[in-house]
Amino acid sequence: MSILPTSSLRTPGRPARLALFLAGFVCALALLFLLAHSPGIGGWLRSTLGDLHIGMDQSAIVQRIQKLQRLETVKYTVEKVVTGERQSRFLPQSLAGERILMVVHGEVFAGVDLGKLKAGDVRVNGKQVKITLPHAEIFSTRLDNDQTRVYSRETGLLVQADPNLESEVRADAERQIQQAALIDGILGNASSNAQATVLALVQALGFSDVEVN
Repeated sequence: MSILPTSSLRTPGRPARLALFLAGFVCALALLFLLAHSPGIGGWLRSTLGDLHIGMDQSAIVQRIQKLQRLETVKYTVEKVVTGERQSRFLPQSLAGERILMVVHGEVFAGVDLGKLKAGDVRVNGKQVKITLPHAEIFSTRLDNDQTRVYSRETGLLVQADPNLESEVRADAERQIQQAALIDGILGNASSNAQATVLALVQALGFSDVEVN
């Protein structure tokens, strides 16, 4: 057996030790990645270490949603014919009555006022978020004056045209249009569209499990 001289035994230099450390670190990361994505071991790691925490708390999410304020999600448009009449108790319509026929074009706007969202309406648990939105509501109902017109008007021989009749018919037309929108389910559509908008917003913040009611 031959013994090497002491001068031939060399310890690794600093660059070599650094290279060995980096190689080991990379291998460890690769091994951890493979284990985390293994169905059995990955599930154990997630249950033990927990999901990755997203740096946004409940109040921050509430503020982001509230910034949307009055979220208008549905525009309901309808055109219909409405009538208005004045009748005399004693004389026939041709002498003392009045009748107006209008073609009205109206619009109803609905949505969700997210400014009403409260802190208790948002629950955050890791990557999971559960949100309860305020109820959908009618924001406004209006007639399009450019497309609304008097189709015909009949006034009795013994009376003058009532200047307030057209305004009353217009007001009644707005009520009828809003009622038609409610019957057609405008609030349900507004609520569904608001849920989709808020869902996309919160998912964009990095949350993978979002429930919006």
